[in-house]
Amino acid sequence: MPGILPKIKDFFLKNETKIVLFIGFCLISAISFEFGVLQGQKWQQKPLIIEKPSDTREGQETVNQGNLEASDATKTTTTPQITVKVAATANTANCAYVGSKNSDKFYLPTCSYAKRVKPENLVCFKTADEALGQGRTESKCK
Repeated sequence: MPGILPKIKDFFLKNETKIVLFIGFCLISAISFEFGVLQGQKWQQKPLIIEKPSDTREGQETVNQGNLEASDATKTTTTPQITVKVAATANTANCAYVGSKNSDKFYLPTCSYAKRVKPENLVCFKTADEALGQGRTESKCK
């Protein structure tokens, strides 16, 4: 045992700068790591919550049961939307072919493209010859 202490002391004196640098590097690395962890906790975002919008009809029924005045307000706001959809359906029901004011094509009323035409732009044709006579081309809709 008496011979070990002088050897340890001699080792530290020879390698003093290397030991201090190594310990300093370890301390700086540990402090930097902890600082990064702490900053990461501050920057961590809250979880993203995606909510499905409720059906307007269910909302109206709830309001209708609870308050009569509120139900009248909801009915007046939704009525124009329903009227527009009914009018568009009624217009296409009497047409053999439909087209848009902004397009040079015409479609069958059951075509997916025909269903995309806004009701205010809808043009009705009784025959394909009528649409062709106006310079329109027939769409090959499936």
